[in-house]
Amino acid sequence: MQDTAPRPSPSPSPPEEPQDLGFGAVVSRRSRLRLLNRDGTFNVERRGLKLWDSLSLYHALLTTSWTAFLAGVSFSYVALNLVFAAAFSACGEGSLAATAPGIGVGGFLRSFFFSVETFSTIGYGHVVPVGLAANVVVAVEALVGLLWLALATGLVFARFSRPQAKVVFSDVAIVAPHGEGKALMFRIANARSTQLLEVKAQVLFSRFEGPEEERVRRYSALSLERSGVVFFPLSWTIVHAIDEKSPLAGLTAQEIERDHGEILVLLSAVDEASTQTVHARTSYRADEIAWNARFENVFLPSEPDAPLTIDMEKLHMIQAVKDAP
Repeated sequence: MQDTAPRPSPSPSPPEEPQDLGFGAVVSRRSRLRLLNRDGTFNVERRGLKLWDSLSLYHALLTTSWTAFLAGVSFSYVALNLVFAAAFSACGEGSLAATAPGIGVGGFLRSFFFSVETFSTIGYGHVVPVGLAANVVVAVEALVGLLWLALATGLVFARFSRPQAKVVFSDVAIVAPHGEGKALMFRIANARSTQLLEVKAQVLFSRFEGPEEERVRRYSALSLERSGVVFFPLSWTIVHAIDEKSPLAGLTAQEIERDHGEILVLLSAVDEASTQTVHARTSYRADEIAWNARFENVFLPSEPDAPLTIDMEKLHMIQAVKDAP
C-alpha cells in the first residue's frame, strides 16, 4: 500500500560560515591593516581587561628576547637583595656582626652583601645575624631565595628546551614565468643545524571584494605544486601556478594593492631534535611581491664529491626577467 502521508519538508541548510580563518567579521569588513606581520605576529590589541586578567608573566618570560629575559632576571635579583638589605638595616645597628677583621664595609653595604650570601646560599660566615629580628629576616630570605632560584632555573630550562622553527622567508615573493604562464613563488630555508621533517605549507590569498560600501575581505586557498616535503635540509621554493583556476588569475600589482591583497603563509613541521610540531608564518603584501623576476641560484659551485652548499645571503636575491609573458 502506497504511503500518502505528507512528509516534512527538509529544513534549510544553515548559511555557510565565511572563511575568515578566525580573524572575525570585523576584520573582514573594516580592518585595512595587514593580517600577519613579516615576523608572524598579528596586528591585534586587547584593551579593557584588568591587569591581572591579561598578565601572563610565565608566557611573557618564555617568549621575550634573551636580552630582555636576562635583564629582567638581573633586575629582580638586585631588587630582592636591596629589599632584604633594607630589612636587615631596619633591624638595628648591631643586627649583623662581623666575625673577621678587615671586612671593610658597614651599614647598608654590609646588609646588602650579607643578603647576597644568604639569597644565593653561599654563606661565607664572616657576617652573622644577631637577634630575633635579623634571624627571622634570614629565614624569610632563605625561602624566597630558594623559590626565586627554582623559578629562574625552570624558566631558563624551558626557554632552552622549547622547540621553535627558525625558518627564513625570502624578503619578497615573485611572480615569474613558469611553464606556459606565470607562478607566484617565494623561498624558505632552515636557519638551524637541526633538521625539520614533514614540512607542510599552506598559502592563502586575502583581498577585499565587492562594492566600495560593502567590501568584505575574502580568503582563498592557493593550490601549490608541492604542499609538503619530507626532508628540509636546504632551501625550498614554494610555487603556486597562476592558471585560470587561480584566485590571482588576471590580477595586476595595482589591483592587489587597491584591494589590500595579502599572501598568507603558514608552515608546520616536526623538529627532529624534540620530535615536536613547530610552526612558522609570514605574509607578503602587494609592495613585497616582485613581478617578472626570478630568484638567483642559492647553490655554491662545488666538486661532485663535496657536500651541497647554499649561500643564505642569496636566498633573497632576485633578477628581472626580460621578455616575460
